[in-house]
Amino acid sequence: MATTTADWDIYSFHINSTVTSRYATSVISSRVANRHNNPTEILFHVKIPKNAFISKFRMTIDGKIYDGEVRKKEEVQQQYSQAVSQGQSAGLIISVGRTLEHFKTSVTVAAHKKVDFELTYEELLSRRLGKYELLINAQPMQPVKDFRIGVNIYETTGIRSLNVKGSLKDLAHANRADQKAWINFHPTLEQQTQCDGCRESGLNGDMHIFYDVERPESLGEVMTSNGFFAHYFAPSDIPRIPKNVIFIIDESGSMMGKKIQQTQSALLKILDDINEDDYFGLIIFSSRIRLWKPELLPATEDNIEAAKSFVKNLDPNGGTDINSAVLKGVEMINACPREEAASILILLTDGDPTAGVTNRGQIQHNVKAAIGLKFPLYILGFGFDITFEFLQKLSQENGGMARRIYTDSDAALQLQGFYEEVSTPLLTNIRMNYTGVTSITKTSFSRYYDGSEIVVAGEIIRNSSKDFSVTVMAISKLNNVMYQDLNPKEEKHASGLENSLQRVWAFLTVKQLLEKELTAKGKEKEAVRKQVLELSLKYKFVTPLTSMVVTKPQGEDAHVANKPKEDTEEKVLLNPFNNRGLSRRPTSDQIQSRHHGRLGRPSSIDIFDMSEEDGHSWMTSPLWIKQKVNMRFLVAAQGLFRSLCYDIPGGLSLRLFHEPTSGFSMNGQLMPPTGKGFQKIKVHLRSDERIYFDTNQIQINIGQSNITLSWINNTKHETDNITVTVRDKEVEVILKSIRIAVLLHQRYRKRFLWPAVRNRPSGTTVSGILGHAVPIVCEYTQDSKYKIKIGEQEVDAYSTEAYDYGIHAAPAVYCLYVPPEAVLQKNLSDFTVLHL
Repeated sequence: MATTTADWDIYSFHINSTVTSRYATSVISSRVANRHNNPTEILFHVKIPKNAFISKFRMTIDGKIYDGEVRKKEEVQQQYSQAVSQGQSAGLIISVGRTLEHFKTSVTVAAHKKVDFELTYEELLSRRLGKYELLINAQPMQPVKDFRIGVNIYETTGIRSLNVKGSLKDLAHANRADQKAWINFHPTLEQQTQCDGCRESGLNGDMHIFYDVERPESLGEVMTSNGFFAHYFAPSDIPRIPKNVIFIIDESGSMMGKKIQQTQSALLKILDDINEDDYFGLIIFSSRIRLWKPELLPATEDNIEAAKSFVKNLDPNGGTDINSAVLKGVEMINACPREEAASILILLTDGDPTAGVTNRGQIQHNVKAAIGLKFPLYILGFGFDITFEFLQKLSQENGGMARRIYTDSDAALQLQGFYEEVSTPLLTNIRMNYTGVTSITKTSFSRYYDGSEIVVAGEIIRNSSKDFSVTVMAISKLNNVMYQDLNPKEEKHASGLENSLQRVWAFLTVKQLLEKELTAKGKEKEAVRKQVLELSLKYKFVTPLTSMVVTKPQGEDAHVANKPKEDTEEKVLLNPFNNRGLSRRPTSDQIQSRHHGRLGRPSSIDIFDMSEEDGHSWMTSPLWIKQKVNMRFLVAAQGLFRSLCYDIPGGLSLRLFHEPTSGFSMNGQLMPPTGKGFQKIKVHLRSDERIYFDTNQIQINIGQSNITLSWINNTKHETDNITVTVRDKEVEVILKSIRIAVLLHQRYRKRFLWPAVRNRPSGTTVSGILGHAVPIVCEYTQDSKYKIKIGEQEVDAYSTEAYDYGIHAAPAVYCLYVPPEAVLQKNLSDFTVLHL
């Protein structure tokens, strides 16, 4: 839960997770008090694992309970439109992160009253590399007197290993005995500001709990309870199968820089880990195909060294011909028949098809026809410049899966980690057969890898185990194998968890149906969606087809929680003005109400329908858009617990920074309203010195000398007057005591610029959007936390978020939104320019 001591007091913050037979139910509960003399808006903001489904949310205010209600998403969308048409706020409050998703809502609490929040989410833990992982995030962002994390794990076969990692691990106490394990985390107020995952503002970190179970029988573990069963199959005492593996690597122009470097680093390590009895190949593609060798070769020491040399010479350029590259991989595997081997294709790409066959449906058809489900295609999507749903369809239709590789410093480790998961095949063509059951989950699997686990669940007919039996058939390295006569075990539960196997079945069924829905078409797709919806509503899961309406006391707007898909951006429904019959340019009073009035709280982005009155664009109807933050500027504020922020409409050309003594100035042109950041920036040094920035290059013009630099290459250019340094998509310009930077960002396939002032001269007059003294002196007024003083001016402020694009990581930070004139102390028109 994110907050600060200036807002409210958190009396207690508890996270309790109970894991029974790999199924985790976690409850986050918090009691928060408004210590102000006036009603205060209190924010509840927590992070949960991406794999989980929210199943319950409750607020208790002054003894009255407000429960969240899971509904069909279409019903909620209608509620959105109605709320917006009435000028109310109605925001989607869950967004995608790397391993976590955000749940946010807020409620106004009367003076000196308390509110209790309770959020429940559920997940089936997956086994990877021999371990299950339970991830818990703790972010109250203030020291809490009663802070606890408690985890209880129960596994009937016994717990084999237990390990706690993450920034909060040093304060956790872990114990295990036979079938149970306990992890307790109860830091003191002092410890909450001094641990690795702590700050003066409290805890902010993760706890990763890894464990594995005893497996007395390699043929698996079958649990039954209340008419449902779950079969956990993870044999390990069988020999590994040699593999034919082909790595298909994208070296198109967009891979230039860190991406290709990290890919090379990962491949060099992976090549070292290929077993001697494996055969392998390398296909490098852009607009054309390059082969290391025309056929698969054994992983001898000489071949590995030769392949490494080939990998070191990757040269990013050109387009992206996914179709030809994958079909070539299929051709090479088919030309290397080894009956004892398990074949695998691994495709890594950072872009959509732009060369060769570019129609995605045609590519899917071609690849599916070529592979014919004879071996799996795994796809690693590098970064966010891809249509991930296309990669998911392409892999799932061919027996594999797609995974996103995040473009962080550990991208190479992510690539290596994925390869480790599929590097040791133990079984192929696995068929799980059950009698006496119904409503069963997926029972056919192309591969089983060491360290993983296959889970099947279903309902036992008439709750009778007399006719219930299990048979597993598969192919191992040596011959066909069959496991049968498994002895089902009656599962024992902790109090209140008697139906956990039923929820295992429901959770697994919904997950697999959502995967099927991705590739299904026509009536089959409709039938699958109907099944998902019925189960989601019955078990109160927030899935991509359902939403949870967070109800509030009368007079407050409802919020809606949605489960996002992996490749979708957070959607925000906007209406900057009260849209009751507005059909022309709003009045100045309406514009002011956008900044100050209750119905006009600032939204996360400014965007309007296009009309040509006076050359301006104004909203005339509600819009769905995909950007979360647009043209939002952050300003440090002295005397406040967070920064100030304000919005500037897109498309304007602005004076950013001007220092008259040196003649140094910087202007920038914002992207159109549908974009982000700046599309062009120009620095003026003297009458004959200019530096031009756009999203493709940097051009330095000094007298008759013209120099063009790339954003990718690290370089430095110096004259008697200035120093220009390019490194890692950031350009730094230094002129005496002035130091500015221009950063190149890329989000959701859109590139944009962002300026930052690193150092401004003291004792001189500097003007421009970025020319104000930092930090601005502000203070709270006594009557409301939402009213602040900037200099001598009192303004209303609203708590919101912004991305800090002035640094590479571009983190989301909390800020207080104010009108731009309050910060600039002038009208916005005073900072616009006709030409850069």
